[in-house]
Amino acid sequence: MFHEISTNSPRRLQARSACARTNVIDGGIVPSANIQEETTVKQKLTSMPKRLEAGGVCIQANDWGELNVARIRFPKGADATPLLEGLPQGLCQCPHWGTVLKGSIHVRYADGSEETVHAGDAYYWPPGHTVWVDEDYEAVEFSPSGPMCEVIDHLNSKLGN
Repeated sequence: MFHEISTNSPRRLQARSACARTNVIDGGIVPSANIQEETTVKQKLTSMPKRLEAGGVCIQANDWGELNVARIRFPKGADATPLLEGLPQGLCQCPHWGTVLKGSIHVRYADGSEETVHAGDAYYWPPGHTVWVDEDYEAVEFSPSGPMCEVIDHLNSKLGN
C-alpha cells in the first residue's frame, strides 16, 4: 500500500510505502538504498516447468523470490474439490491473484458464496476456496510461494505423483 506519492518531474515518480522507498524512473524500478537490489525476470509461460500434470490439468510454475507465477490449465469438467480433501475445510488455503486467458471458472468460498470468473477478468481469491470448470480453462496466476507450494504438493500427493 502506498502512503505517499509525489511527482518530482514528468519522468520521475517517487512512491513511499510503509516498508521501503522505491523510485520509478522511465518505466523501470530503481531500488532505494534501504532495500535489496531488484532484478528483472522474464520467461515464456509455455516454458515454465510443470509442477503438476494429470488428467489434462497442468500447472506450470516458477517461484520468483516469495512470489509464485503460474500458468494454470484445466480441461472441461475438471473439479479441484475432491483433491482438496485433507486441507483445512477441504479448501485451498492459498490466496491467488490472476487473470483468465481462456474459458471460465466457478469459485466457491468458505462462506458458501459462489462466482464465475470469465476470460478477460482479473481476480483475487482469498484463502478458503475451491474451483471447477465447465469448459477448457487457462489463467496466469500469482500467489505466495510457500502456500502455493503446499497446495501443489498436496494435489500431487492426492494424484499419486
